[in-house]
Amino acid sequence: MARSLSHRLPAPRRRQLLRVLGTAPLLAAAAPVHALLAPARTLSFSHIHTGERATLTYFDAGHYVPEALDAVSRLLRDFRTGTVFPMDVSLLDFVHTVQTITGSRAPIEIISGYRSPATNEMLRQTTSGVAKDSFHMRGRALDIRLTDVASSRARDAAKAAGLGGVGYYPESNFVHLDTGPVRAW
Repeated sequence: MARSLSHRLPAPRRRQLLRVLGTAPLLAAAAPVHALLAPARTLSFSHIHTGERATLTYFDAGHYVPEALDAVSRLLRDFRTGTVFPMDVSLLDFVHTVQTITGSRAPIEIISGYRSPATNEMLRQTTSGVAKDSFHMRGRALDIRLTDVASSRARDAAKAAGLGGVGYYPESNFVHLDTGPVRAW
């Protein structure tokens, strides 16, 4: 009968192996394997209206990071009223996916994040193309620019991802992303 692996190892290595194997059940109970393997997700932002910049790891070790999500919501607040609203984590994942597909490394320029109903109505009165029931008012939309990638390429990546709505505004050089139904304009 074959001897076990631990008996074929020198004593110090055998003790090390037994220590590692002894902690395996604790590690397995602490987090699912896929969570341990899931890469961290980090986004860098630059808000064109407020000048604020931030680099935040919003997902790590298989979990969303509450402090980073709060910081993202503050950064993407309605800059006109100061109203902070929780941003949809699926939207952050959408942006991260677009950045990954395009290979963008520059901070993401924020043109518009959350909009209060009052701001949205003001924009509807003064600007064309602003939806009455905008996903911006639900923390589910962002207007962004990837400065190191053509906006048309960002649009194509967003459409290929199929994670929500994609609007392309070539004259203003930005892309709208939202976590509503998959559609494009």
